This record gives sequence, C-alpha cells and structure tokens, in this order.
Amino acid sequence: MKKYIVIGTYTLFFLAALTSCKKFLDVVPDNVATIDNAFTMRTQAMKFLFTCYSFMPKNGQLGDDPAMVGGDELWEIPERGAYLDMAKGFQSKVGPLGDRWQSMYQAIRDCNIFLENIGKVPDMQETERQRWISEVKFLKAYYHFNLVRMYGPIPMIKTNLPISADVNEVKVTRDPVDSCFSYIARLLDEAAPGLPVTIISPTTEAGRITRPIALSLKAKVLVTAASPLFNGNTDQASLKNLNGTPLFNTTYSKVKWDSAAVACKKAIDLCESAGIKLYVYNPAFQQFSLTDTIKTQLSITNAVTEKWNSEIIWANTQSNTADLQRLISSWWDPLYLDGVITRGELSPPLKIAEMFYTGNGVPINEDKTWDYNGRYNLRTAEDADKLYIRKGYTTAALHFDREPRFYADLGFDGGVYYGHGHYDDKSYMDLFYLEGKFKQRDGKGKYGYNTVTGYNLKKLIYFQNTINSSNDYSVVDYPYPIMRLSDLYLLYSEALNESAGPSPEVNKYVDLVRKRAGLGTVAASWTNYSTNPAKFQNQDGMRAIIHQERLIELAFESQRLWDLRRWKESAKELNNPIKGWDLSQTTPISYYRITVLYNQTFGAKDYFWPVAEDNMTANRNLVQNLGW
Repeated sequence: MKKYIVIGTYTLFFLAALTSCKKFLDVVPDNVATIDNAFTMRTQAMKFLFTCYSFMPKNGQLGDDPAMVGGDELWEIPERGAYLDMAKGFQSKVGPLGDRWQSMYQAIRDCNIFLENIGKVPDMQETERQRWISEVKFLKAYYHFNLVRMYGPIPMIKTNLPISADVNEVKVTRDPVDSCFSYIARLLDEAAPGLPVTIISPTTEAGRITRPIALSLKAKVLVTAASPLFNGNTDQASLKNLNGTPLFNTTYSKVKWDSAAVACKKAIDLCESAGIKLYVYNPAFQQFSLTDTIKTQLSITNAVTEKWNSEIIWANTQSNTADLQRLISSWWDPLYLDGVITRGELSPPLKIAEMFYTGNGVPINEDKTWDYNGRYNLRTAEDADKLYIRKGYTTAALHFDREPRFYADLGFDGGVYYGHGHYDDKSYMDLFYLEGKFKQRDGKGKYGYNTVTGYNLKKLIYFQNTINSSNDYSVVDYPYPIMRLSDLYLLYSEALNESAGPSPEVNKYVDLVRKRAGLGTVAASWTNYSTNPAKFQNQDGMRAIIHQERLIELAFESQRLWDLRRWKESAKELNNPIKGWDLSQTTPISYYRITVLYNQTFGAKDYFWPVAEDNMTANRNLVQNLGW
C-alpha cells in the first residue's frame, strides 16, 4: 500500500501544482486531458485512488494533529510547534494554526474527480469498481467530517463545477451544520454496502476502508451531531449566511441521540460479527509466567501499540509511530546515560494524572477510602507496590492505589516500566524505573532531554522497544489507531444514556471496557466506594461517569480535544492552569511542590477554527465564525 501511496502522491503533487495559485475555494477541475489520462486503465486509476487516500490527516504526528498538544492533555517544550501556541490561546484568523481548509477541499475535489471518471476505466471487474467507489465516497465523507469538526458549518462540495463555471459560481456559501452532518451520513450509507467486511490480504491492503470502519465512523459522526456543540447550541444563534440563513439550529433534538444510539449498535454488531473484540494480552508463547498485574498492563497498552490487534477498527497506515515513540520515550537504561536519541518530551500535566480513578474504580475526589486531601504528601513504596513503583522509592501519595490505566499510561518519578529487554516480572528489582528529579537520569537538566511537568507519556510506547546503545533505540513501529472498539462501546453508552437515561445496557458497554482495565463494574464501584453511591442511577451522574471513562480509556489517542469541544466542556477545562512538579529540585520534599507552568485561556470563539482571512477575502460569500 505504501508503494501505491507514493506513486499516487506524484499525481497529487502535479494536480496541486496546477491549482496552487488559487486562493479561493477551488472546485473546478482544470487540465481535463490529464484527468482523462488518469482513467485510461486500471493501474492508472489505482494511482488516483491512493491519491485520494493520501490526504488523510496524519494522526499522532505533532505537525498534523491538533489533538496531540493543541488542548490540555500534553504539554511540550515551549519552543516547539504551532499547536502548542494554539493551546496557549494564540490562534489567529491570519494564517490559522493547523488550518486544513485548503488541503481538505483539495482532497474532496480529487475524490469528486475520481467518482466522476472511474466509470471510464475499461479493464477492471465491476465488483472492484464498486469497492473503489465506496472507498472514495467514504473518504469524501471523512474529509467533510474533518472540516465540520474544525470549522462548524462548511460549504459541502457534492460535485465539482464544470470548467466553464465562472468565478461567481465558485464562490460558494456555507451550508447549515445539520445539512452537513446529514450529507456526511448519507455518503457513509452509500459507501458501506460496497465495502468488504474484512481485509483479505493484510500485507497489501491493511489500512484500506472496510464496512466496519464505515459504520463506526457514521456512529461517531452522529454522536458528534447530537452533542451539545452542534445540538441546540444557542451560542451560535447569530451565525448566519449573508442572506440570513441560520447555520445552527438552536433547538435541542433528542431524536439525534436516538439515531446515534441506533448507528452505534449497528456498528458494534457488525464489528463483533467480523471478529473485532477487546484486546486481552494472551500470547501463544511467552518466556516467563507473568503476574496478573503485568498482564493487565499489557492488555491496556497493547490495545493501542500491538499492530493490527483484535481491537483495532481503523488505523492510519500513513501515520506510523517510530519518531513519536523516540520523542516520548524516557531514558530509563542506566547503562547508556549519555544518549539523547530518546527525549521524553511530551508531558501530561498534573490535572491528567489526577483524572484517573483510584484502584477502586471511582474518581479520586469521590473515593471514601482514599486520602484525597493528603495526595501531595510523601509516601514510600512497599512490597505490594513493587510492580507499579520502585520498592523503597519515595514519591507522592498521588501515585499510590490508582487504577491500572494510571500506571499503564503515565511515567513518573519512581514509576516502573515493564519490558524493554527485562521481561521477568518476578525479578522486579531489575525492571526499569524513572528517576525524575533535577539532573537525575530522567529529570530536567540533562542535555538534549527535558520533561515539562514531571510526568511522561508511557501509553504509546511498545513494551518490546529496547535501548541498545547511546545512539540506538530499537522501535517496534505500528500504525496510529483512529478508532478502537472501546471507543465505539463508549460512544454507544453515551448515546443510549442521552437517549433514554441509565439502563443495564448503558452500563454493559462501560463495564466491558472497565473489566479489561482491571476494574469492577460501575454499579459495584460506586455503590461500595463512592461518596455519591447513587451517581450512576441518574442521567446526569451517568453522563459524568461516561465522560470520565472516555477521557481515561482514550487518553493520549487524539480524542480528548474533540470530546471536550463537542461536549462544550473546553471552556471549563481549558481555563484551568497547566501544573506540574518543581522540576529544579533534587529532594522529594522540594520536588513535590506544585508549579504553575501556564495559565490557559479558552473563549467561546475557540470552539471553532477561524476561516483564514485569505479565504474570506477571495470569497465574499463566506461568513466568518463568531468572535473572529
């Protein structure tokens, strides 16, 4: 597939070069002779098919994924790229940070060219032609969805205009947001029947679109459409086209949640019938007999990092993770302390560390058995903690008695890293652990390495990566997941709760995710350990539980930024300061003092990207998003 994408990219480059001078929304296909040549035979048409794929945003890459550091989930070294500036509130309508307006419309334009011309190809089977058409319809829907999430109501480009179209026809207007979602869903409905249920040849076709992917994306699209940002959002009442057409329906519709729940269940049923299931670590052969503690850790992390595991619905083959893993890995190996190939640069803030549950499966400020007020006190790890925290190490009480996902996702001062050349968990004193204080091997002050908050991102690192020398870090690469089954399960629970309130069916799918994470059921955990034991029995309480479950389960997977926005919770979360520990200190009592790194600001206008001024100037029919 990579070979074809590379070939297709040359076609993309040529087509893009023809239109690069145009600043307005370009939907007119030019150079018709070139387009005709691209569809004279199957091999040429295949190049154009993968050109359509080549526009996919590269999830998990700092330069092309605003959800990595554009919110509050990860903080990075200040001199890094544009998305951190967006997180700091420096977004602008003059060259918007992370602007995708032109690239996504170029993608949609090429998808339309493909759909208009694929029928001309003589040397291909009709079943294959229909599959390709379905793939491109899916991609066209996906690119529209990316635009809607970023900009809200957008111009929908259903077909390209003829080359005879004058400039006024090209200057299109924005469509109401409900119409945008309806069109995206309709494209996915049209695409699904022509797609295969599974990929027959993973070596050549992994990453291509399947029917479970199409139905799962439709589920996410409809959940997004039903969410507060788009469903009855009165804050957007004054956003209208120049002719007075409202772009948001400010009346809440429960029917949207009903439809979303149906779509989620349909996607779940198809995924499960296709053999997609929650990943549980259970290899056919392993050298050592592992404890349940480490098996649970590997079940959590490998659900993301094990290439094409049973839980992956869709992963992006154009967005592999080798460079990301080198960037986020800490330098745990004491044999190679002078190396700088791993950097540990992306740092979860303190608020994210506090987001994870206690070991009893409830929030830390609700657990009646957990000392919330004393969470910043010092505590020394004992034998019962040895697979999570280095035995005998003194660290913050916040790091003790937490749920397994806390230890699977986060690295911290004294925290243990299983694997990376050390696989016998019975020899627990041989396992790597972090030393995070000033100028320690994983702390601030080391040349070429920095942590910002005192926490490290651990979740996205494959456990069999190894440091072989100061300049050699062997990485097991994997395509970055776009959607996992746990994501779909939690979308269904959310939609069902919003549609009909709490029920055993709502709890069922949350509990499946919690069970794999080593936790008890919602009912048992809240009844036995929470200071609010009836929380799960009402819609508002269950909503809060599902939201926190999503933020924990999908942490660091490019989901939090979009979830907070669609829930309209960004204004609450992104106006809190980014905090960490005092990294310039060498002793525990001084190191574990809270330090404010940055005071974030987020206003109502920040829920949507601004349309770039250049686009507004070139197309006077466009209206700008509110506040910009």
